[in-house]
Amino acid sequence: MSPSAVLFDADGVVQRPNRDWWGQLTSLVPSGGDAFVADLMAAEKPALVGKVDFRDALADVLRRWNSPASVDEALEPWTWFVAEPEVIALIQSLRSAGIGCHLATNQQGYRRAIMQDERGYGAWFDRTFYSCDLGLAKPDPAYFRAILGALELPASSVLFIDDNVANVAAASSVGVRAEAYDLSSGVPALVDLLRRYDLPIPG
Repeated sequence: MSPSAVLFDADGVVQRPNRDWWGQLTSLVPSGGDAFVADLMAAEKPALVGKVDFRDALADVLRRWNSPASVDEALEPWTWFVAEPEVIALIQSLRSAGIGCHLATNQQGYRRAIMQDERGYGAWFDRTFYSCDLGLAKPDPAYFRAILGALELPASSVLFIDDNVANVAAASSVGVRAEAYDLSSGVPALVDLLRRYDLPIPG
């Protein structure tokens, strides 16, 4: 039986970077750029589940590294992403055919506001599940249980698509049908994946 709902990850599935965000972040300190970015990523984790304000966490890292950059300058690379129009079109096609399509993504509040409020991601999906709103993040299996509870659907009726294999494994562990897919492999690969589940894809 084909799924009645599909959960789409954001980064690497629906959207991709449109500028060299890593290069920009490493340039914010005179040396040790890679370690600095790793520190930023670690500082972001509590913000992904809504425990801290990401701006505050970012400011702490900049101070620790004696970076001359402002918080706003350091935040800018988190805005450097674009949605893939062909993927959005696929999602709308599925929705038109009666398949529930939902966003399931790890994001802190700053980036959530850009995606949901500024760029209108909410209009593209039936429901949006941001980790900072749920207080849970992938790959915690509880993240998926929370979504299943909100949707009131059995796990076996849901397909989850993510570019991170740990997240795919976590979804599978609660009974969700889950597949790894990376936007870099091309949209036709996503079309093939959806068709394997007998989902109504035109063409």
